[in-house]
Amino acid sequence: MSVETQPSAEETGIEELGRELGEAIARTEEYAAYEEAQRAVKESEHAQGKIDEFESLRQEFMLARQTGDATQEDLQRLQSAQQELHEIPVMADYLEAQAELDAKLEAVNEAISAPLDVDFGEQAGGCCQD
Repeated sequence: MSVETQPSAEETGIEELGRELGEAIARTEEYAAYEEAQRAVKESEHAQGKIDEFESLRQEFMLARQTGDATQEDLQRLQSAQQELHEIPVMADYLEAQAELDAKLEAVNEAISAPLDVDFGEQAGGCCQD
């Protein structure tokens, strides 16, 4: 038998603040630039082709690594494909926009975490670890 409890007014208020924060983040210049850059990558046939090529090489490399057959040459080929992908102008713009959004979100995380002595951006580990 379970007893369902209604969220307290404070919990509801905190969740509402969270929604408002999400909406505020969605209105930032960093988020708008990220969405625009993401759209440009999705619309670029050249970028999509290079992404597919890179993902194929990455999958091959991961499989070879799991079976112990990966070579330094395989790794270099994968790194070269990644570099070529990152050099495509729309992809470079996307990566820059993503980094700027990540920096904004880290600043928000720090602002939330500061009064709580908790870092919400970190993965939860075991209890009470330093």
